[in-house]
Parts: sequence; structure tokens; C-alpha cells
Amino acid sequence: MNLTGIHHLTAITADAVANNRFYTGTLGMRRVKKTVNQDDTSAYHLFFADGAGSPGSDLTFFDWPVARERRGTRSISRTGLRVVEASLDYWAARLRDAGLPMGDIATTGIRASLDFEDPEGQRFRLTADQPGPAHPWDRSPVPAQHQIRGLGPITISVPELAPTDTVLTRVMNMTRIRDYPSPDGAGQTHVYQMGDGGPAAELHVAVQPDLPVARQGAGAVHHVAFRTPDQAAIQAWAERLNQFRIPSSGEVERYYFRSLYFREPAGNLFEIATDGPGFAVDEPFETMGESLSLPPFLAPRRAQIEAGLKPLD
Repeated sequence: MNLTGIHHLTAITADAVANNRFYTGTLGMRRVKKTVNQDDTSAYHLFFADGAGSPGSDLTFFDWPVARERRGTRSISRTGLRVVEASLDYWAARLRDAGLPMGDIATTGIRASLDFEDPEGQRFRLTADQPGPAHPWDRSPVPAQHQIRGLGPITISVPELAPTDTVLTRVMNMTRIRDYPSPDGAGQTHVYQMGDGGPAAELHVAVQPDLPVARQGAGAVHHVAFRTPDQAAIQAWAERLNQFRIPSSGEVERYYFRSLYFREPAGNLFEIATDGPGFAVDEPFETMGESLSLPPFLAPRRAQIEAGLKPLD
């Protein structure tokens, strides 16, 4: 029983309008779903992905009126976005023109990369990916050959390795494959692989005991999700967590996928999510993400919910 890679990553924004403009404009991603937080319908839940809304490409945001995050350990500290290596110069120029905080193109571990921050301070790393099948968005302002191909690797920060390593390897069946010095000079980063490996299927664990404990806010990551094929697999993972006496949410219906939530020993929130049914389950593929989508249990409250949301476009 193995996870196959990164499924999605959910972060926090305090400005949904600017967030939507940045991810569809500057980063050129497709908004594939405009919905609300199922536990807080006053807040948008926005999904940005590749042109097909493929599993492993979606970056999502909860819209909450909160202060900026306090950076530290016990956090999901950097979000990887995959591009072909030949596109890194294009992105360096584009991000520089946008006035964003950024580093230089460098080698992180074994791959060329480029670190930058979004306007709210969320930390990203563009990582070189092998050329291959992709799903560009034909209405993106970014040329197809340079578009973001998906997520990965994702970096988490923990104060000690052993407890997290036990869950990753013994419970989640990941394989530790290599280590490298953390780019910020704070200790070592340890690389764990899922499925067939590669940047779309790696979790990087930075051990940083000297950092304060992070506090979530705008610019922070709320959780990271890992891929599993279907509902039967989610049920198997729920049983596996139960066997290891790890508390979990149990299976949760998210309508675009089914989910299971739990925390690893450092407190980072993990999700396991199914590849389907996908974002076109409740609206046409050609127009998905353009209007407000609501799960069936919220549909009777559409007028009330829409009245409480600010326009995005």
C-alpha cells in the first residue's frame, strides 16, 4: 500500500481578490474551482492548478482575515512548484519584474531551483522537472512551455527527525533516499520518496530544533495532501492509521475527492486524498472555476452564502 505523490497543498490568504489575481496572473495558473470552506462558509476556498485540474497540480487557499504567519518549526515551510529546467531563467525575469522577494537560480539537493515568496510571504521553490506530458492552460498569460506543471517537492520543518521519520517510513511507507544541507544553513534536510519518486513524489524534512514554533496566518500552509487512487484505498489508509493508534478524521467527503486527515508527530497536518472524481464533477470542464460551486449539502443556502462573499473578478 503506497502513496503515489503530492495531491494538493492548502495555504492561507487574507486577501482573496489579490490572491486570485496573483495566481492566475503572475503565476499563470488556472482557477479550477471557486467554492467555500465547508466548515466556514464565510470564507472562499480557491483552487489553482494546471489546465486540466490534474491531481498533484492544485494549490488551494482558505480566505481568512488573519495576520501574517510567524515563521518557525513544526510547519510546512516551503511549497515546491515544478517547471522544466529551461524555464527557470524565464521565471527569474518574470518574478523580478513583479517585484517579489527571490533568490538566485541554484542547486538544491540534486535539482536546479529558484526560491521566491508570494505577496503575502508564502515561501515557494520552483524546481526543475523532467520534460514530459503536461496540461497547459490555453488562457494563461504564461507561455505553455513555461507554465507550472504541478506541485513538489514539499518541505516541512520539524524539531527532531526520529518521531516524524517513524510515521513517514513505518506508517506511510515512504522511503528515505538522501539528505542534503538545508539551503538556509540550518541543519540537514532529509528526502522521503513516494511511489515512483521524482519531484512530484517527494517530501523534504528539514530538522530545525533552534527555530521557534511557527504560528499560522496569512502566507502559511495549512496542510499538505498525498495521493491515493480511490475510495477503497482511503478506507485502507484509515484502517492502517487506526492499527497504529494514530488519531484521524476518518473518511471525509470533499466531493472533488475523498479525504483523510491526521497529524504527524511534529504537529503538521497531513491529508490523504483520492485522485477522483475531480473538479468537473459538478460543472462543465470548459468553465470550471468560473462560478461559485457548492457541495450538495450547502446548495440550499446558495443565496445566503453568495451574499456574504466579495466578488473576485
